[in-house]
Amino acid sequence: MTKIRAIIVLLVAAAVSSCSLSKANKEYRGAIVGNWILNDVTYTGSSGNFKSVLFNDVSDDCFKNSQWFFRNSNSTGSYTINPGADCMEGTRNIRWSVYERGEGGSQLQFKFIDDKKNDVSGGYGYRLDIVALDQQQMTLQTQTTVEGEPITVVYHFSRSY
Repeated sequence: MTKIRAIIVLLVAAAVSSCSLSKANKEYRGAIVGNWILNDVTYTGSSGNFKSVLFNDVSDDCFKNSQWFFRNSNSTGSYTINPGADCMEGTRNIRWSVYERGEGGSQLQFKFIDDKKNDVSGGYGYRLDIVALDQQQMTLQTQTTVEGEPITVVYHFSRSY
């Protein structure tokens, strides 16, 4: 009977440790939690001026100075679009996490949820590469194409207290 208990304890311990977050993932999550302001959205990789709709929501101009909140306890949060010309102001609820890519690097990923924390996007979400992250600044980016040319969309955040 003692051997069976020991085996069960080992199996439970193995299962729990296999589901735990890596050290890097925990550090990123801890640094992301809190309030942020998206100060600017820039584009690199091609010349010209760009205007885009981000996250199938509103134009990049509407995202400037938007307020973002990331909660750790249940991996939910939100971002709020401020009033402005052609901007659909208001708060959008999200569920977020940090995704560790197999080839190295980590990404912030999120999808839209409703007030009851139910998925409203059919499982569809967004991943942004974490370029820089500390207690004061966060830089995220994503790759896309415009007329066949690769473009990098860069999101510049600062901590909001």
